[in-house]
Amino acid sequence: MDTKGRLVAGSHNRNEFVLINADEIGKMKLRSRDGEQQFVACNECAFPVCRPCYEYERREGNQACPQCKTRYKRIKGSPQVEGDDDEDGFDDLEHEFDYNSNVQRAPQQPGEAPFAGRLHRSASNITTPSEMDSSGLDTEIPLLTYGQEDDTISADKHALIIPPYISRGKRVHPMPYTDSPSLPPRPMDPKKDLAVYGYGTVAWKERKEEWKKKQNEKLQVVKHEGDKGWLSNTGELDDPDLPKMDEGRQPLSRKLPIPSSKISPYRIIILVRLVILGLFFHYRIRHPVHDAYGLWLTSIICEIWFAVSWIFDQFPKWCPIERETYLDRLSLRYEKDGKPSELAAVDIYVSTVDPMKEPPLITANTVLSILAVDYPLDQVTCYVSDDGAAMLTFEALSETSEFARKWVPFCKKFNIEPPAPEWYFLQKVDYLKDKVHPTFVRERRAMKREYEEFKVRINGLVATAQKVPEEDWTMQDGTPWPGNNVRDHPGMIQVFLGQNGPHDVEGNELPRLIYVSREKRPGYEHHKKAGAMNSLVRVSAVISNAPYLLNVDCDHYINNSKALREAMCFMMDPTSGKNICYVQFPQRFDGIDRHDRYSNRNVVFFDINMKGLDGIQGPIYVGTGCVFRRQALYGFDAPKKKKPPAKTCNCLPSWCCCCCSESRKKNRKGKSEDTKKTSKGREISTPLPAPLNNIEEGVEGIDSEKSALMPRINLEKKFGQSPVFISSTLLEEGGVPLGTTSASLLKEAIHVISCGYEDKTEWGKEVGWIYGSVTEDILTGFKMHCHGWRSVYCIPKRPAFKGSAPINLSDRLHQVLRWALGSVEILLSKHCPIWYGYRSGLKPLERFSYIASVIYPLTSLPLIAYCTLPAVCLLTGKFIVPEISNYASIVFMAMFILIAVTSILEMQWGGVNLDDWWRNEQFWVIGGTSSHLFALFQGLLKVLAGVSTNFTVTSKAADDGEFSDLYLFKWTSLLIPPMTLLIINIIGVIVGVSDAINNGYESWGPLFGKLFFAFWVIVHLHPFLKGMMGKQNGLPTIIVVWSILLASIFSLLWVRINPFLAKGGIVLEVCGLDCD
Repeated sequence: MDTKGRLVAGSHNRNEFVLINADEIGKMKLRSRDGEQQFVACNECAFPVCRPCYEYERREGNQACPQCKTRYKRIKGSPQVEGDDDEDGFDDLEHEFDYNSNVQRAPQQPGEAPFAGRLHRSASNITTPSEMDSSGLDTEIPLLTYGQEDDTISADKHALIIPPYISRGKRVHPMPYTDSPSLPPRPMDPKKDLAVYGYGTVAWKERKEEWKKKQNEKLQVVKHEGDKGWLSNTGELDDPDLPKMDEGRQPLSRKLPIPSSKISPYRIIILVRLVILGLFFHYRIRHPVHDAYGLWLTSIICEIWFAVSWIFDQFPKWCPIERETYLDRLSLRYEKDGKPSELAAVDIYVSTVDPMKEPPLITANTVLSILAVDYPLDQVTCYVSDDGAAMLTFEALSETSEFARKWVPFCKKFNIEPPAPEWYFLQKVDYLKDKVHPTFVRERRAMKREYEEFKVRINGLVATAQKVPEEDWTMQDGTPWPGNNVRDHPGMIQVFLGQNGPHDVEGNELPRLIYVSREKRPGYEHHKKAGAMNSLVRVSAVISNAPYLLNVDCDHYINNSKALREAMCFMMDPTSGKNICYVQFPQRFDGIDRHDRYSNRNVVFFDINMKGLDGIQGPIYVGTGCVFRRQALYGFDAPKKKKPPAKTCNCLPSWCCCCCSESRKKNRKGKSEDTKKTSKGREISTPLPAPLNNIEEGVEGIDSEKSALMPRINLEKKFGQSPVFISSTLLEEGGVPLGTTSASLLKEAIHVISCGYEDKTEWGKEVGWIYGSVTEDILTGFKMHCHGWRSVYCIPKRPAFKGSAPINLSDRLHQVLRWALGSVEILLSKHCPIWYGYRSGLKPLERFSYIASVIYPLTSLPLIAYCTLPAVCLLTGKFIVPEISNYASIVFMAMFILIAVTSILEMQWGGVNLDDWWRNEQFWVIGGTSSHLFALFQGLLKVLAGVSTNFTVTSKAADDGEFSDLYLFKWTSLLIPPMTLLIINIIGVIVGVSDAINNGYESWGPLFGKLFFAFWVIVHLHPFLKGMMGKQNGLPTIIVVWSILLASIFSLLWVRINPFLAKGGIVLEVCGLDCD
C-alpha cells in the first residue's frame, strides 16, 4: 500500500483504512469546505472534525465522536466541561505526532503520564531491513489498536503513522517509495460516511464482528454514581473493549423548545399588546363620560383588574417547552438480561370516599390498571385509601384481587392497552391489529366472559349495599364490620396481594395490593383528602417505603401501561433527576360529548399554561396523575449545586488579601447564621437517639448527613413518634429496615394512621400534603417549589391517565366551586404566594402563575359588573365610552386584533383547536359569574366568621349510557346569577332595538356599540342557555321564577332611582303643534 508519506489510521469498523494528509512536520492539516482547519479528535476511529465543531460537540452536544460514538477526551487548550473530572489527563494535539520531541520530553504532570506512556511503547519485537539507514527515526511508532499492540494482527494489517520526513530513513515495514510529489489535500465532508471517499475495503473484517459481539456482551448498566462493577482496584476499567459512550449512558429525556417561527411572533405580539394596552388606558382615563360617570368609572375599574389578571396569566407562558423521553435508554441503563431490574420502586395511591358517588366498578378498573402496569412487579405496591370505611369498597377490592390473578397475566402476555378492562373492551377498534399470537382471540373471548361475571358480582355488591341491615354490616366470620360508624372507627389495613400472597393463574408473583382506612374519632380534625394522603405516605413508608409515589383519583385509570417508565425517565436521570420533586401528567377524560359544552377537558390549561410553566420551574400540582419524590414530600430542601472554589488573585498585596479574606469570613458567618434561622430542622445537634441508631445499623443507605443534621427533638416534632417511620425518612433510595417481620411492620403501620399521630408535628404544615385549603394540591406543589425543587410536565403520545368528568352543568359548577373556594382559602392564608416565600427558591414567573391561580375568584366581581353594563346602557341610552375619534378607533381596533392574534398564536404552539379554546372562553364567563362568586363569599365567611362549608364529592359517571347525564339538571343556587345576567341582557337588547325603531335613523349609530357589548355577554353564556333548555328534564321552574323576579326588581329599581336623570325632575319641552 503506497501511503505517499501520509497518515494512515484505522477505522472504527475495523475493515477500513483512513488516509489523511500531513505536512512536513507530521501535523494533520485537513480543511473543511468552509476553510476551518480539521484534526483527528477521536483516538478510536480518527474521524476528522474542525476545532469549532469539536468544541461545540463537547459543550452543547453528546460529547462523543459522530462516527463511533466514543466520548471525546479533553485536548490541551480546550475548556473543561462536565465529565472531564473522571479522565486521567488530556490530549495534546500540538505534539501528538511529534515523536522526536515525545522521546526527549518526559511527562511533567501526573495527568500526562498515561498518554505519554502510550506514545512510548517498546517496538523491539518489530524487525526492519538491515539495509535501511538507522539514523533516521526512533522506532517507537504507536499502533492504533485500542492503545496496545496486538500480536494476532499480521504486520501488513497494522495501522501506522508514517510522517513524511522519515521517507528516506528506517521504516518499520518495507514499503515502496516514489519520488513523485505529494498529492494535494482531498476535501472531506465530516457529515458523510468515509466509505464515500473509497475507504473501507481492506482489512479487519473478522475482528469487526468479534468486536461488535464483545461490545454487546459487555454493555454495562450505569447508575447515578457510575458503574463500579467494572472498575479495578486502581479505579480504571478492567476491560479495554468496554464502550466509553453507549446508548445506555445518554440522557433519558430532552427538552424540545417551541420553534422560533412560532414563539418569536408570539412574544412580539405580547410586547406590542402591552404598549397598546397602555395607550388604551391613557385614552380611557383621559376621556371620561360626564353624563354617565358611574358607568364609566365602573368600566374603568373592571378593565384595570382584567389587565392585571391578564399580566399574571400571560407572562408565565413566555418560555413554553415540550419534552421527549427515551424509554429504550431507560431499559439499557437499569434493566439487563439475566439480572434483576434496577428500576426504582413506586408506591401508588388510590383515594376514594363514598362508594355511592364513586362506583366500586370504576375504582376496581383503576386498581386493575395499576396491577397490570408495564413495570417490574416486585417494584409496584398499590394502596387503596377508603376514607369512608365502607364495607362495600372492602368487598369490591377483595373481588378485584381475585380477578387480577387472571387479568394481569393476560395484559402482560398480549401487551394490552389500556390495562383497564372496562375501557379496553369498550374500544371501537380492530383488536386483532398487531396481535399475531394464535391463542389471542380465544383468550380474549374467555377474558371478556370472566370480566362480565366480575361486573355482575360487583353490581350485586352495590345492590346489596343499598339496604343497610338493622344490626349493621358483619363480615364473613360473623364479626361486626369495624367501619359501621363512619366517624368513629379504628384504623384498618388488609393486604390482599403481595409477595407471600396468592399468585396469578400462571404461578407468577403479583404486585402488592393493600387496603387502608385510617382511624377516625370524634373531636379530631381529619383534614379530608389531604389527611388521607398523609396517612398513606406514612403507612407506605413503614410497609414498602418506595422512593417514588404516584397518586391517582379512583376514577383515573392508567391508560398507558408505560406511564411509570415515562416518569422514571425524569426522576432517575443521573444529571437532572435529583432536583425534580414531581412529574405531572395532563388530565385526559373519557365519556365527554364531542362538543364539550362545559369545557370539561380544560385543554387550554393543560396544553398551553402548563407547557409555559414547564419552561420556568415546572407545572403546578393538579391533584392526580402525579409521580412524587418521597423526600420532597418530607419537606426537605432540594439538593443545591456545589459552587466551584473561589478564585484567588495574586495581583493584590498581602494586606489587601487579608482584609478581603476577613470580610469574606464575616459574610460567610452571617450567611450561616441566617440559614440556621430560616431552615427549620437543619441545625447541627446531637446524633440520632438510641432507638433510631439501632434501626440505622441494620439499614443500608441511610443518609448520614441528613441524620447528623436532625436532632432527636426535631425528628419527633417533624415526623411524629415512630422510630421505624423516622428511620425510613433517612433512606433516600427507599427500603425497609432489615430483620423486621411483617407483623411488626403492620403494627407500626396501624400506629402511624391513628388519628392523634399528627398532633404537635409538622404534618400538614411543612411535611406531606399541606392543610388549610380544600385544594391541597396547589398548596402542596407551591411549598415544594419554595424549597427549591422543580417539577416536570410529561405529555406522552398516548395519554398516561384517563378519568371521568362531570358532564352535566350542576356537577360541573360544583366542581369549579370547590376549586375556587380552595384558591380563596389560600389567598387569605399565610401561604398566599403574594407575600409568602420571598427568600426561597421560587422563581418570579413561577410566583406569577401561583398568584394567578389564587386571585382568579376575585375576578367574579368585576366580571358580573361588566356583564351587567350592556343591559344598563341599553335601558338608559347611555354608554361607557364617549364619541370616539379616529385615534381612539385605531387603538380600540388594535386592541381587539391583538387579543385575537395572541389567542391564535397560543393555539398554534399549544396544539389547541379553535373549538376547545372557544369553549374555554365561554365557561370562563359562566364559572366566573356563578361558582367563583359563591366561592368568594364562602371563603370570606369561612376565614372571617369561621363558618365552614362542606364540599360534596363530584359524582363519577357509571355505565348508564353514553352522555346520559349531559342534560340532567339538579337544583342549585349557582344557576341563578348567570341566568339573571342572561335575562337582563336579552331584555336590554329588546328595549334598545325598540327605542331605535321609535327614534329614527340617527339613533342606530350609537346603538351598534351597545348591541355588540350585549351580544358579547349573550354569546359567552350560550352554552349555559343551551344547557338550561335541555332535552330531558327541561328548565327547573324555580330557576326561571327567581331569575325573572331578580331581573324585574333590578329593572324597577333602576327606573325608580335613575342616577342619570336631572335632580330637578323631568324637563318638559313645549311641542311645536297648535293643539287649539
